[in-house]
Amino acid sequence: MKWPWQSAETRSSSSLVALANLPTGQWGRMDAGALMRDGYIGNAVAYRCVRMIAEAAASIPLACNDDDAAQLLAHPSPDEAGHVFLERLYGDLQITGNAWAEAVTLAGDAQPKGIFPLRADTVRAETSAQGALTGWAVRQRRGQRIIQHEADGWSPVLHLKLYHPSDGIYGLSPLAAARKALDLHNGAAAWAKALIDNAARPSGALVYGRDGGSLTPDQFDRLKAELEATHTGSANAGRPLLLDGGLDWKPMSLTPADMDFAGTRHAAAREIALAFGVPPMLLGIPGDNTYATYREANIAFWRLTVLPLVQKVASALSIWLSARFEDVVITPDLDEVPAFAAEREALWSRLEAASFLTDAEKRKLAGVDE
Repeated sequence: MKWPWQSAETRSSSSLVALANLPTGQWGRMDAGALMRDGYIGNAVAYRCVRMIAEAAASIPLACNDDDAAQLLAHPSPDEAGHVFLERLYGDLQITGNAWAEAVTLAGDAQPKGIFPLRADTVRAETSAQGALTGWAVRQRRGQRIIQHEADGWSPVLHLKLYHPSDGIYGLSPLAAARKALDLHNGAAAWAKALIDNAARPSGALVYGRDGGSLTPDQFDRLKAELEATHTGSANAGRPLLLDGGLDWKPMSLTPADMDFAGTRHAAAREIALAFGVPPMLLGIPGDNTYATYREANIAFWRLTVLPLVQKVASALSIWLSARFEDVVITPDLDEVPAFAAEREALWSRLEAASFLTDAEKRKLAGVDE
């Protein structure tokens, strides 16, 4: 494609200088460090989504049929309680799609005495030449340490991950799926802030030679280079021009669509919330709300987003610890969740009205131990 300023004949035939910059979209990286920095640390919507999911999931207690394993989950380390440990795992899953925890054992004792979370941006998979997982490399201040499987095949490292269709080792996080919406939300905020810093001046057009005059090729190239260097991009939004040599600036007023920063940011925020599974109503984002009331949105959040995540982590902990604690089963205790109180009351009412069931059958259906 040829632009008008690429030919000398076109330059001399008009007195209007109009420059446009049409770059391709540049999206942020998907690695753990970038998602933490641009998402959880740098975006309020993503931060709130992660906190809501992690804190809600960690508030659901995990029931265990083994006393030693239950004690380990309640106090996984001297410095952290069980719900704090779980909150870190849930948070890492939402930000990076992966979460790691390391079990620590004493010499001569196979059962773990502590479980410590590993930072998601410091763990890397160690694979064989055939691509099989052989261990985990944990980056430290100086060098790294390798954690491999033990002699019986058990791994001291628990790896939790969300489903990734094209990667057999690492998971895909909701924040990575919402990366474009995240960049739009952050970019809109940066553009609006730069415009405010530059006195909110609108863009316009440069006019030279009211009587049909034109710039020489050298003047045109120099002007174009100066405009691209100092007056393009979000950081230079609204920066004033210093004109000489007969140049005149014709400001163009911003249309309502150009000024609709809030609408653009709200649309991006709704897409971020959609990726996390958080109803926009719970975040105070205006727009189309699927649920009629706040209560319905809250129940859907717990049932469709929080509960599947807790069940996934509980099942993974059961499988991982069953190699060191005999027949351990870890399940979420939903009776302690206030959000499910209405559903429990409805179930009990239906069971109470079922006259064809015995008391033992009713207790079994209600999930109450004999």
